[in-house]
Amino acid sequence: MKKWNSIAIVAAMAVVMTACSSNSGTPAANQGNTGSAQPEGSGQPVTLKIVYKDEGTANAASVRFFGELEKALAKDEGLNVKFELVDLAQGSYAENLNLLLLGGTIPDIIYFQGGDQQMAEQGLLEDLTPYINKSKYVKDIMEPHNITRMTSYPYLLWIKPLAPKAPVVREDWFEAMDSSKALTENPTVDNYYAFFKELVEKKPGSGKPAYALTAAGDIAEINTIFNSAFGLDKTWIKKDDGTFEYAKISEGEKEKLAFYNKLYKEGLLDPQFITKQWDTKEDAFYKGEAGVITGTAGKILDLYNGRMQDLGGAGAKLVVLPPAKGVGQGFGATDVTKESRGLAISSQSKNKDAAFQVFDYLASPKGQMLDRLGYENEDYKIVDGKIELNENYYNNWYARFWEPVNFKSDIPLKTPLLGEPGEKSLKMASEYYTEDNNFIIPEQFVANWDAMNNLYKEYSTDFITGKKDLSQFGQFVEAWNAAGGTEITKYANKTIK
Repeated sequence: MKKWNSIAIVAAMAVVMTACSSNSGTPAANQGNTGSAQPEGSGQPVTLKIVYKDEGTANAASVRFFGELEKALAKDEGLNVKFELVDLAQGSYAENLNLLLLGGTIPDIIYFQGGDQQMAEQGLLEDLTPYINKSKYVKDIMEPHNITRMTSYPYLLWIKPLAPKAPVVREDWFEAMDSSKALTENPTVDNYYAFFKELVEKKPGSGKPAYALTAAGDIAEINTIFNSAFGLDKTWIKKDDGTFEYAKISEGEKEKLAFYNKLYKEGLLDPQFITKQWDTKEDAFYKGEAGVITGTAGKILDLYNGRMQDLGGAGAKLVVLPPAKGVGQGFGATDVTKESRGLAISSQSKNKDAAFQVFDYLASPKGQMLDRLGYENEDYKIVDGKIELNENYYNNWYARFWEPVNFKSDIPLKTPLLGEPGEKSLKMASEYYTEDNNFIIPEQFVANWDAMNNLYKEYSTDFITGKKDLSQFGQFVEAWNAAGGTEITKYANKTIK
């Protein structure tokens, strides 16, 4: 997402000033862009505006969920709340959210998937630390990485398992490949290449797949498979002389891009991966155009698995592939500086306490029954005093809010929370876990950092597609350093311990 320019910052500050001045008005005057229609303690229902990716008024499942959540809050918490779902246009969620916020509409609860740091720097996001400290349930379900991230950046909350992207393929296609055994036992880069090549040449899906691997818009998802194998296991790589260099300008990066270029030239990498969105990527997988995609470890892979079996039968269940093995092995280092996505509360909301009460309720045993398990007799049944999850749960239901590792409910589980792909992928994530050594980019470097990353995306795409020859990699490194890389590398070497 593009960073705000100076005009955008001025606009944001104007929003803050308008919002703050409106707080001194009457309740009727307060029914504006800053969120809820009724202040807490008015005796009226508390209206909470919420903007959340894929959750809008056109989505019947969303409308039903938040309606059920309203009933549960009233029954269990005595909180009379009305959720108002804010719709966004189709397209990039981060960019459309930016436009919404710049337009002066600042919901009480905001889901971010990028772009939050600029809002926080303008004072538009609430520090959640005091709310968490006083919480009844949230503080007890946070994992160590949540606590570390909240300590340095207390504006986004996202209580989910550590879940990197993991590659999956249909089991019937996987077992039809002679190279699958070698890939399972020794997943080197060469064995991955051999598997991709055989998959496209044999086309086990009656003329499909057209290509082995696809991704959504850039190479970030593919990197989760291959980065560690090329020695790119952290954002800043320690060199032989003890200093650090940015991974994306290293020799390992050059070797990785050469490998991606090879996949692209031989038709193993989707030629349209640059223009793919997450939904068209998934569609290509379900239709059999792509043999392998990556998906978020855990429940998301269970949803992929259910959808694929609905379309292709029981034999189309998914196999989770291991990360490539080379210099290292893993799905990439975990960023512990801040949550990369999550839920925030607007500092301008008149109902901040009510908003966090919703968060806390969803962390409770009763809240988890709804958010994590779905609807009784549709997604689960109570059998002999235990929760029995059914096919609809495994194939369709997902938690919109929290997924603590240690699920707690007043009724014990009879069946596991995750299916085979979800369980296996999270075990792999735990097995290959490493912490990153990156840091929050200081404000004085933000504009340069954006330019440097855009430069990398441009050059890396051209290297992969062959528009630029990899003999020009040195030119990219020089351009990256000139764009601010030299200064931020000096900062990194002072900062990283």
